[in-house]
Amino acid sequence: MYHDLPRGASFWRFLFSVDQDLAANVRNKGCACGGRLHAAHYPRKPRGVDHLPEPYTRRLSFCCDKDGCRKRVTPPSVRFLGRKVYLGAVVVLVAAMRQGATPRRVRELTRHFGADRRTIARWQVFWREQFPNTPFWRVARAQVALLTDLVDYPLSIVDALCRSDDASKDWVKLLTFLSPITVPGALAIEITA
Repeated sequence: MYHDLPRGASFWRFLFSVDQDLAANVRNKGCACGGRLHAAHYPRKPRGVDHLPEPYTRRLSFCCDKDGCRKRVTPPSVRFLGRKVYLGAVVVLVAAMRQGATPRRVRELTRHFGADRRTIARWQVFWREQFPNTPFWRVARAQVALLTDLVDYPLSIVDALCRSDDASKDWVKLLTFLSPITVPGALAIEITA
């Protein structure tokens, strides 16, 4: 399942619709100060796929309409993985395939997705050292711990959540599960004494 991303435009259109639903939920709640949220979507230049239509490249976001507040509220996303320039699905796929990879596989991943070997190495550090220490993962790992041994990230998460014959549904399930880490502050690492 996870050795390749679904190539059809319908997959990216569906991910965009999931993001729109997540954004609508955030917008309906309004700002913490009680103000209304107005659209303040911003462009991204996502890497990892050949071409995405313009609407799919915008990160959905809002800002408060109250003077003195004007705080930005960015909802979770299944398309983008935080501030990373590569699409979330690409970051997960490449990092999962990189585990136990040979130099040849790294060259193929670089050629296929346009990710430099140093970028792939940074993703590996993220998944191996930073991700397991996040508050999100401290809570969320209970949801997948029963399904698989949690040893190698993100491969063990992919193995736990992607078990059907429908790759598109599996990708949506996986990316929806990871969507909380796509908002500012969600990856703040907890310091334990």
